[in-house]
Order: sequence, then C-alpha cells, then structure tokens
Amino acid sequence: MAQRRTSRRRVETVASGVAELVPDPDRDTAWTLLLDGAPQSHVDLADPTHLQFEYVRRMAAAIDLAAPAGRPLRALHLGGGALTLPRYVAATRPGSPQRVVEVDGPLVELVRRELPLTSQSSIRVRVADARTAVEGMRDAGYDLVVLDVFAGSRTPAHLASAEFMHEVARVLDPAGWLIANVADGPPLRHARAQVATIRSALPEACLVADAGVLRGRRFGNLVVVAGRTPPPVAELSRRAAGDWFPGRVETDLDRFTGGAPPVPDASAVASPAPPDGLFGNRK
Repeated sequence: MAQRRTSRRRVETVASGVAELVPDPDRDTAWTLLLDGAPQSHVDLADPTHLQFEYVRRMAAAIDLAAPAGRPLRALHLGGGALTLPRYVAATRPGSPQRVVEVDGPLVELVRRELPLTSQSSIRVRVADARTAVEGMRDAGYDLVVLDVFAGSRTPAHLASAEFMHEVARVLDPAGWLIANVADGPPLRHARAQVATIRSALPEACLVADAGVLRGRRFGNLVVVAGRTPPPVAELSRRAAGDWFPGRVETDLDRFTGGAPPVPDASAVASPAPPDGLFGNRK
C-alpha cells in the first residue's frame, strides 16, 4: 500500500517553483500540495469540509460566521493553491458564486487536472495577479474576501500595502469581511504592521492564532478578520478554543500593533521567510 500511494505522487515545475501533490497516508481521497517543499494546501476530494491545517480551520470558522448557515456568499479568494476554502464554501454554502484569482497558470492547470472541481461548485478561477484583478473589480461586489497569497512561502510586498487594502475594502460589501492569513515569527514586526495596514481600511478587526504565535514565541499563521462592523468575537473565541490545536482571539489590536503605522506602497515588503526546517516534518 505504501509503495502504491508513493507512486501516486505528482511532481511538476510550475511558474512559482516545484509543485508536489502528495497523497495523504491516512485519507484515501486527500492530497497535500507543496510548493518548493512548503505545504500550501490540503484537500479531501470526498469531504471538502475536512480541513487539515489549523489556520485554515480558523479561516473557515470566520467564513461560517459571516452569514447564517447555508446562505450563499459572494466570495473572492485571492490565492488559489488547491482551492481548499473555495471547495469548503461550495460544500457548506451551496450556490455561492465564487471567484478565485491565482497568478500561477501552470499550477491552476495541475490542480484542475489532478484535483478536479465538481460541476456544481460555481467556482471560477482566473489566472492573474491579485492586485491587478482587484483594481479592475466593481465596488461592493463581494460579501467575503479571503487573502491567502504566497509566492513560495512569502506574501508579495505589493499585497501588503495600505493602498492595496483600500482596494480590497472597496470591493467588499459594507457588511462584508476580509479574512487574511498573515505569516510571521518573533518579534512579529511584519504582523503588527499588517494589522495596522488592514485596519487603516477596515477598522473593526480581531486576530485568531495559536497563543505561542500571538506572544511572539514562534513562527506561524495569524488570521485577521476585519470589516466595517465588529466581528463575532465570542463565537470565534469558542471555536478557536475548541479546535484540535487550540488558539485564542486577540481584540486589543492597539496594544498588539504597538503604534506601528500602516505601510504604504513605497515601503511595503514581503512577509518574512519561515525558518529553515519548519516544514521538514510535514511532507
């Protein structure tokens, strides 16, 4: 069995590096997508509601709370990977019109071929730069924007500026939410700047993460939930605490940012690279 599953591994060079689709040894219909060795996505084709990565479960919890259960959402996903969250939304909110923007065309083709979408999913994938795509979109066209863009293991600088966040806010419905994945480690300089930058456009926000990451003790993912109306902190906290890997919600973002100003285009930088060996035990 191990040899047969190993033979199912797919390795291709795509625009952003070397992509690997690795079969999950514990779930016959599940796969992990890696780019240059860094895990990008995990999907179970038979059960799109199974979410392997803890930060993805935190993003999904926020999606669950964005509207009453089952109600379709107009969703924009910036960053595609293996389309984990678009598949989740399609399964939990049937009929949701969803657009995905992914810059890597060969990666899109690999995922479409090896991890095909169902015909009922209503997911449209556009090959384009996320910022360029957003700048061409109409005002208030989405209830939800999911920002999870990585070039390799880093978020590009042009997607980390106040100007870009104001464009994201423009395409959001007044009651809509941005759910953003921010990767950082000690001393959380990038995360503090990103929270300040997001709040310059969408002031009502909170953070969801592992306590050790929030305290700046280790590298990890921080999920920002932001909009023009307060996020449901109590329910987000309950779900984070009850996860397989418990997290917590931070609401005192003035304290968290510590006076960090929003970052303009002129000084925006890519997110920091993860420490060497971080993903060594996840392949």
